[in-house]
Amino acid sequence: MQTIAVRTERRSQLIDITREVREAVAGSGSGAAVLVYVPHTTAAVTINEHINPELLDDLADGMERVVGDSWPWRHDDADGPNGPSHLRSSLVGIHVIVPLQGDGTLALGTYQGIFLCEFDGPRDRVVHVCVLQ
Repeated sequence: MQTIAVRTERRSQLIDITREVREAVAGSGSGAAVLVYVPHTTAAVTINEHINPELLDDLADGMERVVGDSWPWRHDDADGPNGPSHLRSSLVGIHVIVPLQGDGTLALGTYQGIFLCEFDGPRDRVVHVCVLQ
């Protein structure tokens, strides 16, 4: 297993980690797929378009509209109310599985990238990358 460290800068943010996942997989030998997993309850990981950076802001903004901060949330912790961040993470999901091609590279589509989704930042986050046999 390889671990990628990411420092987020905003409360809601999508960060392209495709290059880091590719580097983590390189030289790991053969495998069928790679698991990209986020061990956090207020962050997520997704696959989406990585060509237009404005889309990343649109997705982060959209999640804030889908799950409203002003709803009557009961959950509170030391950093303040973050119930919306937990729900956003649950909706997006904490892992993706990407098939590996015969040469061990990620079988992503032309426009696809892998993104860490921050919903309760800024924070230091980690992403685990595991080649599956």
